[in-house]
Amino acid sequence: MSPLLRKTIGSLCFAVPFVAASLTGAAYAQDSAPASSSSVPTDKDLAKSECIIGEERFLPGDYYYCLGTLTYGQHNYSDSQRFFTTAASWASKPAQFVLGVMALNGDQQPRNRALALAWLTLASERPDSRFKASYDQVYKASTMAERRAADDLLAKMRPVYGDATAAVRAEKRYQDGMAMLARQDTPPGQMYCMEGVTDQLSGPQRPCQPVMMYTETIDKASVNVFDGWTGHVTVGPVEQVPAPGKPSSGAN
Repeated sequence: MSPLLRKTIGSLCFAVPFVAASLTGAAYAQDSAPASSSSVPTDKDLAKSECIIGEERFLPGDYYYCLGTLTYGQHNYSDSQRFFTTAASWASKPAQFVLGVMALNGDQQPRNRALALAWLTLASERPDSRFKASYDQVYKASTMAERRAADDLLAKMRPVYGDATAAVRAEKRYQDGMAMLARQDTPPGQMYCMEGVTDQLSGPQRPCQPVMMYTETIDKASVNVFDGWTGHVTVGPVEQVPAPGKPSSGAN
């Protein structure tokens, strides 16, 4: 894997264990993450990714991207490509970029510049995309035949992986999940148990934490999937509703 691809994979996969640590109140082990944002993770680093199955109910693009990084680090390349492709169908632009670079480099597959260009086109479709420079570079280096082949592929790929379909679908999943949490928090102060979160003291289980904690953490993690997409609506800071008859803190 190229250093650029490793760095791209690592930039998002290490955000997922941080979500888990935030939910449990535990500190994420420093030796499990790159030393700095410029570090390139190793296979051993990727294999340490903690993928929380309960996140799939809210952000499947983030969850399957994590599984892709985990299985890549374990050298299970067919599973890794399948998980990245699933993440791509849930609007994960980093997953689409990774698939493009893998096709470009012939990483665990034959080199295919047309397929790489198609994936990079999808990865960079949002305004101010961080993947636009990579797309431009590959496009300029492509032949007319490769560009035409990429256009043919995109005609089949956009209905599945383009934001017009994938991001709308992912946003509905996110909003449905957050609405479920809102219902769970009635009256305010209720607990929610998320499957797959690890408690450092008692091991894998479904630890229960205040709904407000899950709501805020998942909302912050949504940037991993929806960054740059104008159709995403964040929940924002959660405010507790005062008990009946009790004035709010802002009341005169």
